[in-house]
Amino acid sequence: MITTLYTIAIHAYSLAMHLAAVWHPKARQWTAGRKKVWEQLSVFNKKIDPKQPCYWMHCASLGEFEQGRPLLDQLKAQYPDSYIVLTFYSPSGYEIRKNYPSADLVCYLPLDTPTKVRRFLSVLQPTMAIFVKYEFWRHYLHQLHQQKIPTILISALFRPGQLFFRSYGGWYRRLLQYFDHFFVQDERSAQLLASTGFTNCTISGDTRVDRVLQLSEEAKAYPVIARFCGTAPVWIAGSTWPADEELLFPFWQHHLPSDWRLIIAPHEITPAHLQQIEKTAPFPIVRYSELVENEHLGDQARILLIDNIGMLSALYRYGKIAYIGGGFGKSIHNLLEPIAFRLPVIFGPKHEKFQEALALKDSGGGYAVSGPEELVATFTALSDQYTYQHASQAAYDYLLQSKGSTTKILTYIATFAP
Repeated sequence: MITTLYTIAIHAYSLAMHLAAVWHPKARQWTAGRKKVWEQLSVFNKKIDPKQPCYWMHCASLGEFEQGRPLLDQLKAQYPDSYIVLTFYSPSGYEIRKNYPSADLVCYLPLDTPTKVRRFLSVLQPTMAIFVKYEFWRHYLHQLHQQKIPTILISALFRPGQLFFRSYGGWYRRLLQYFDHFFVQDERSAQLLASTGFTNCTISGDTRVDRVLQLSEEAKAYPVIARFCGTAPVWIAGSTWPADEELLFPFWQHHLPSDWRLIIAPHEITPAHLQQIEKTAPFPIVRYSELVENEHLGDQARILLIDNIGMLSALYRYGKIAYIGGGFGKSIHNLLEPIAFRLPVIFGPKHEKFQEALALKDSGGGYAVSGPEELVATFTALSDQYTYQHASQAAYDYLLQSKGSTTKILTYIATFAP
């Protein structure tokens, strides 16, 4: 009965998305993209060698892709003759990664209805299915289990409040039985699974750690930014939103020593947001695009505004402290990139769902702030050399303790390799 209601809900949601597509751009992408799936699969099916293995990885969106990316790249490197299929649920993932070079096919995930699922799997015939973090589609998981296709969940995080672990969550909890193995990020997740009878679990850590360590080793140098920073300590504010800037700008103006320089890389690079930052910034500011044209413009500025996307992860090499935005909105952004350069990190109050934020708080490598007073107290603490060195090392140690997740998963996958 519940499964029938679930299937009806999937159809109803699809209908709602088609209606919303008339005026909503993302809904329009969602529906239009799925219309092309069967054609994409047909073309793919005609060009592959059925004797070669096919690994299917599914990610909800872009964030989950970043979790799965290290494994996807290594799968292609280790099994170059195999086929890699990458599916997304949301447009934000598909539209950005639809041409990802390590994947032989990138497409939307067809709706989770019995007919579409059977059709999808009959065309794809995957050697293994890999779900990233928290994707639990009932008909997909059931059919994969019925067809004896090995299915794993990677970089998973479980919390006590999830339906799996509620007294009334039996139907949802049964979905877990369709996975052959769980690769979880932390001990708590493993304990929660064990409490419900699932011991087919490995604590492997976060696959993103391997990626950020690699990125830090390969980080590009920016001579104009190095010149702007000079020998000054640098505060980097990454992926900020207006709420973050409303906290940071008064603090910088009233509490930051005059020898500090500042780099801000907003999450949204829109003309309106960039202009708002320039209008409200407490010190002279220069855009990166302007600095590239004339590096001497940085001589009169104290704040560098990054007006492009893609270079933030490399900029942390110039920093001493990092503030990561998003914690006053839906969620904090990437904490791993700055700590790969041994930077203590500061973030907002909405971080409870992020295992790395909780671990960094516990170890002293990260600081959560909810207002001006806490930000002042945090900076005062980090101004002490001993406290700073401890925070820097604690932040980096988190990565060292978590690395190697990709290798653990690959070792498991190798046991199923043809």
